[in-house]
Amino acid sequence: MSLVLHVDGDRWRAHLREVAEARPGLVPVVKGNGYGFGNGRLARRVQWLAGQDLDGDTLAVGTYPEIDDVVRRFDGDLVVLSPWRPWDAGAATTDDRVIHTVGRLADLAALSAAPGRPRVLLERLTSMKRHGFTARGLREAVAAAGGVRLEGVSLHLPLDQGDNLAEAEELMTDVVAAGFGELDDRAATVWVSHLAVADLAALAGRYPDFVFRPRVGTDLWLGDRGALRVTARVLDSHPVERGEQFGYRGRAVPRTGTLVVVSGGTAHGIGLEAPTGEGSVRARAATLARGGLDALGMVKSPYTVAGKARYFAEPPHMQASMLFLPSGVDVPAVGDEVDVRVRFTATTFDAVEIA
Repeated sequence: MSLVLHVDGDRWRAHLREVAEARPGLVPVVKGNGYGFGNGRLARRVQWLAGQDLDGDTLAVGTYPEIDDVVRRFDGDLVVLSPWRPWDAGAATTDDRVIHTVGRLADLAALSAAPGRPRVLLERLTSMKRHGFTARGLREAVAAAGGVRLEGVSLHLPLDQGDNLAEAEELMTDVVAAGFGELDDRAATVWVSHLAVADLAALAGRYPDFVFRPRVGTDLWLGDRGALRVTARVLDSHPVERGEQFGYRGRAVPRTGTLVVVSGGTAHGIGLEAPTGEGSVRARAATLARGGLDALGMVKSPYTVAGKARYFAEPPHMQASMLFLPSGVDVPAVGDEVDVRVRFTATTFDAVEIA
């Protein structure tokens, strides 16, 4: 009973090299569920990149608890993307490998008072409006940073809609005004997310006194979907007639066909859906259509059988799902693999097989 991520190793590794070569100073992002691979496995892969002379001296994690997933599998520096807060105080605060992100003067003061001189990035607030200093706050933070080692400034831009370069250039005027370019080489470093390769080159050309370090997660690990395939196993199948009851809720079969039980359920993330953020009329119509089908007990599953995505017979169970195949469809044998379309950042696999 397994949901498996299969990886074409040669193709995936070639993609990782291509991304790293195109982005000098790359900082791989390893966070959450490790983009489906697991954080530990990706940390070892960053170590591999370092061995290929493709940067790999630093990786970024999302939160302080994620440090434990990677620290023994990677030798370099660790940037924590979530801003440091007093309740995060612990061994990581004074660990010389850890670089903290700071977006409030109160937190900067607390870190400045910590033992040693913690390594710090000052985050400039972007149009995301998530964390960071205003332009004035950034200038104040630089002036108040005597008790820490400044490692540069952080810009976390929104997903690139084609205008991120313009925003980055505007924010760089604040970075220059705050005096980063007048500090040492380490402080004159801009750690940036969601900037295209061409835009990075343009920004670096305009600000030659700064080093730019692109943080990349999804495009690195999941950028070549053709190298990745997800499968589930057929666990059982049962011919059924219209009107027969089945499942936890005693639903009636809508017509003659076959119930197919496959591996993968809510514990893996199957059937759980996060908001897409799509705002178009077409996207809203699709959401309404799915809602109508759901009311009728007809929800399309991510499982493909006989070349088509099939409907759930009922909501997924914790570790298995029931599909309905109408009569006339070839029924896979128990033990056969079927393809599954998943959102990698929200899926837990039973196994990851890298060829």
